[in-house]
Amino acid sequence: MVAVSAMVGRPLAGRFAVVVRRRDGRPAVIENEPHLRDGTPMPTLYWLVDPQLRAAVSRLESEGGVHRFESEVDEQALDRTHEAYARRRDAAIVRGDLVAPRGGVGGTRRGVKCLHAHLANYLVGAEDPVGRRVADDLAEAGEVIDDLVIDDLVIVDRVTGNSVTGNSVTGNPVTGDLVTGDLVTDPQGREGTRG
Repeated sequence: MVAVSAMVGRPLAGRFAVVVRRRDGRPAVIENEPHLRDGTPMPTLYWLVDPQLRAAVSRLESEGGVHRFESEVDEQALDRTHEAYARRRDAAIVRGDLVAPRGGVGGTRRGVKCLHAHLANYLVGAEDPVGRRVADDLAEAGEVIDDLVIDDLVIVDRVTGNSVTGNSVTGNPVTGDLVTGDLVTDPQGREGTRG
């Protein structure tokens, strides 16, 4: 948790788990619980925290990447991506008594809002045409993205001490703060790399 807070430059206001790492163990993508600790809805399920990737994606955005990628991908495929993202986030809701987060990738219902969120969604194994295009552009620019692995999780709730073992990509909700785990092959049989 300390490493992720340092990567984003502040303590995080919600519970999360590391779901994608660099092969050396550094966190690359976290999965957020759908509500912050104070109950505020958190629409961003997958958050890119790797500083190198965040900077590279920010460069793409500053060069007009959001509009470019939105115009280059199939609108129906993008709509399906938003719908699937919302379903995954909704399935992870622990507190049904709170206002639910809305929207798809990055909290938007249509189009492209944030390339960081689309890349994070793609890196966890989701079908995301924008995330795939971002990854391809980064690879062409020489950014190292082929050393990423989807993490097998042991999620420990700090309050109860209970733990859940599994891969969050398969649908286990984020229920704790402290995460440890081994690097494993994801459910589709990939070694967790992109290339």
